Amino acid sequence: MITPMKTPIQVEDCKGVYSPREDSFLLAKALPEFSGKTILDIGCGTGVQGITALLNGAKKAVFADKNPLALECTKKNLEKLGLRGELVKSDLFENIHEKFDAIIFNPPYVPSEKTVYLDVDGGKNGREVLDRFIEGFPTRLKEKGECFFLQSSLNGLEKTGSLLSKKKISAQIIAREKLFFEELVVFKAGKKKE
Repeated sequence: MITPMKTPIQVEDCKGVYSPREDSFLLAKALPEFSGKTILDIGCGTGVQGITALLNGAKKAVFADKNPLALECTKKNLEKLGLRGELVKSDLFENIHEKFDAIIFNPPYVPSEKTVYLDVDGGKNGREVLDRFIEGFPTRLKEKGECFFLQSSLNGLEKTGSLLSKKKISAQIIAREKLFFEELVVFKAGKKKE
């Protein structure tokens, strides 16, 4: 039996790709065992989340990102570790057509009026990407699938809870980390049983 990792795998940083930081590591450490499951790492960056899932037993991982540099970086990190995954260029779920046992997402969440840094820009109120993700992920989850995503307390945790509830998605916060001016949280979400 595989035990969830206490310390996420260290991946190589790549120019033009978000480097794993506190948020990445909090999310990776919160991931459970994925024995035999299919995983979607959306906005994969360096691939740290999907790689962690593969090392925690996932049988298949799809890595999706709209940044071609991120897909190249993920490919290098997979090869370095002797792992395999499918790479898909996609703006969120645009080119994702299958359903998964688990979806993992560390969205850009820094509020901004205009894009400054693509890898961290969450748009106005830091929620534009997150809200689009919440709208789309239920259609890409299998019936008993789970979604794991990170959010900053600066972006309205209550609003996230409300949006999930309206979509008949149950959710709970499974990890927290206080930083200087914010708290990072990891949500675990899934379809409510009828």
